[in-house]
Amino acid sequence: MRFGPPDADKLPVADQGKRYLLYVHIPFCETLCPFCCFHRVSLRRPQADLYFDALRDEIRAYEKAGFEFTDVYIGGGTPTVIPAQLIETLELIRSLYTIERISVETNPNHLASPTLSGLRGAAVNRLSVGVQSFDDRLLKDMGRYESYGSGEEIIDRLRAAYGIFDTLNVDMIFNQPHQTNGSLDRDIDILMENDIADQVSFYPIMPAPATSRTMKRTMGTISFRNERAMYRRILARLQPKYQPSTAWCFSCNHDLVDEYIVDHEEYIGVGSGAFSYVGGCFYSSSFSINRYIDTIGSGRTGIVMSRTLSQMEQLRYRFLVGLFGLELDWEKTRREYRSLWPGPLWKERLFFSLLGSIRKDGGIYRLTDKGMYHWVVMMREFLTGVNNFRDEMRAHISIERMLDKVHYTAAG
Repeated sequence: MRFGPPDADKLPVADQGKRYLLYVHIPFCETLCPFCCFHRVSLRRPQADLYFDALRDEIRAYEKAGFEFTDVYIGGGTPTVIPAQLIETLELIRSLYTIERISVETNPNHLASPTLSGLRGAAVNRLSVGVQSFDDRLLKDMGRYESYGSGEEIIDRLRAAYGIFDTLNVDMIFNQPHQTNGSLDRDIDILMENDIADQVSFYPIMPAPATSRTMKRTMGTISFRNERAMYRRILARLQPKYQPSTAWCFSCNHDLVDEYIVDHEEYIGVGSGAFSYVGGCFYSSSFSINRYIDTIGSGRTGIVMSRTLSQMEQLRYRFLVGLFGLELDWEKTRREYRSLWPGPLWKERLFFSLLGSIRKDGGIYRLTDKGMYHWVVMMREFLTGVNNFRDEMRAHISIERMLDKVHYTAAG
């Protein structure tokens, strides 16, 4: 995840006729959870209003650049922190593009009728609720008990929201410092015995340098000794009600997919701290919210860093992400990367085959139950690398401000 300055201050180039996923990042939160490594800041309403204006301008810029989007994923932060601004943004997106699916993240305290009806009216198909656990002690460790309610209160709110959207997803975290098998079992029992979720995503806890000290002070010391056993417990107990859609997402309907990077090989990210992956290149927007607002307002792009992958790196990325979604059409991949043949990734394929992680079924590689945990570990490490990059980008904000002064001086 080593990035450098982009070649030019311009948007990625759209492949005409191709339809992408649009990721929209809303970084504002009412409470900053100690375990969260995503780009997020405390809500300040005047700044947030300016941010949403810039965000909509950036979305319009991609339409003018010729991009077409079918699916939209709104993440954060807490996207529903200002419902009216979010709904206005969704209405703009739907006016510019032919959208088939919209997914929005939220927190339990936003599962109120006005917000839910507004989101449904804006054609949101999937609502993903950050629950993390129903255990009150763990919620207190995470600083979420007072902000988002007790486990019982969260259950009641989920019951009220269930059935409003095509998919109601619940995000959970396992392998927390004070989490016991009994606590995990109770969380699973609640999900199995109540109609409160169409989909459940169980993420392993992912520490990063910026959050590790706070996590240790508030949540306790993280250990990976119990991670495998807890994951196996989740995998065994959620079935048959929930079937795996990815290595850590489980759905009542197998067609539901949680991770947009699995569903879409390429995607555009808008907003401060958003990532894009187009044409074999990763792009990162500025993590300085004020800089993002200023640069978009001046008609420039918010992109400040990029990384072009070699063909072999692109193939490795496809291998990792594709199999995280449980299967990879190797024959299709072989045709796309034919210049690397014969035998790309033969060491990786042989290693994971001998390990019992993958099996080949015709032209398709599939994850085994054993391999699902291996992919959880690899995705955890990959995303930890992304989190480390986020830390670097936050430290880079002062440099971005200096570059802005140079730019505006030269322009003036």
